[in-house]
Amino acid sequence: MALIDNGVYVHGRRAADPDDLTQTFDALDDRDALAWIGLFRPTDQELTAIAEEFDLHPLAVEDAHKGHQRAKLERYGHTLFAVLRPAWYDDENETVEFGEIHIFTGPNFVVTVRHASKPSLAGLRKRLEAQPEYLAKGSEAVLTGILDEIIDGYSPVVVGVQDDIDEIEDDLFDGNVDPGSSKRIYQLLSEVIGFQRAIGPLCGMLEALLRGAEKYGTDVDVQNQLRNVYDHAIRITERVDTFRSLLENALTLHSTLVTQEQNDAMRRMTRASLAQGEESRQLSRAAIAQGEEVKKISSWAAILFAPTLVASIYGMNFDQMPELHWAFGYPFAVSLMILLGLSLWFVFKRKNWL
Repeated sequence: MALIDNGVYVHGRRAADPDDLTQTFDALDDRDALAWIGLFRPTDQELTAIAEEFDLHPLAVEDAHKGHQRAKLERYGHTLFAVLRPAWYDDENETVEFGEIHIFTGPNFVVTVRHASKPSLAGLRKRLEAQPEYLAKGSEAVLTGILDEIIDGYSPVVVGVQDDIDEIEDDLFDGNVDPGSSKRIYQLLSEVIGFQRAIGPLCGMLEALLRGAEKYGTDVDVQNQLRNVYDHAIRITERVDTFRSLLENALTLHSTLVTQEQNDAMRRMTRASLAQGEESRQLSRAAIAQGEEVKKISSWAAILFAPTLVASIYGMNFDQMPELHWAFGYPFAVSLMILLGLSLWFVFKRKNWL
């Protein structure tokens, strides 16, 4: 059922509990009666019936039916239309959730239209019913009570967000730089921005109610309560503005720390790369030096091999070897060995092998 609660009050006391809207409208024949109708996602027919009975503006009725409106206060003649965005903190998921309440107030009626399961206004209704002197001050007293209830409901949200911010700050200052933390900070910042949108218009709405209080004959006690609600709204707004600044700074700090850590890691990799390069250069120099030694050894081995080759040929002592009986054989062999050695030394020296 869209009709959550339906009461008719006379001099601040509940005088009737109509079963349907028709009975409610009939009960308002008493000039001192006030109807407080609570609806949850009403149908077009129900909203149309209420709009026709209380002469509600079509634009306000359209907004109430569609939902998804920003917080605002609009006056159509002697009828006020207010949109409030209540909020609550989900401890399990550590997120901020938002609802939506539309309120029509006129000289003898208050109609609340909820589009979310939370918050329930049953507790507020009971508290106001326990104060018939205050409730007798009319629909603006009910509107002020609803405003106070919604703004008081922001306090647990502020506490929950503050705890989340404290955890983030502790992680940052303890040096626990997790790249995934930026996602949490950004999500919380998005929720805080949504919170700002929900409460941002409240101060202006309350100021407008206070400015029009004398013109529309608002009771002095209701005005005093409005001022108290206004002060509370200012404090909540300032806290949430501070949250946004803290989270923006935390996001900047986190980015800086992550960048610094990445730079430190890059420097460590660079130093390791330089050390590895230096080691490679040392190995290369050692290999080059070893190659030079090998060339020298090979060069001298080739130089020494030439005389050995000549000597080994002439040392074979064959009987049929003409050079053995040649008078110039020995000088020729020695000269050939020296000539081959000098030739090889000259060639290797020219190629920088020696």
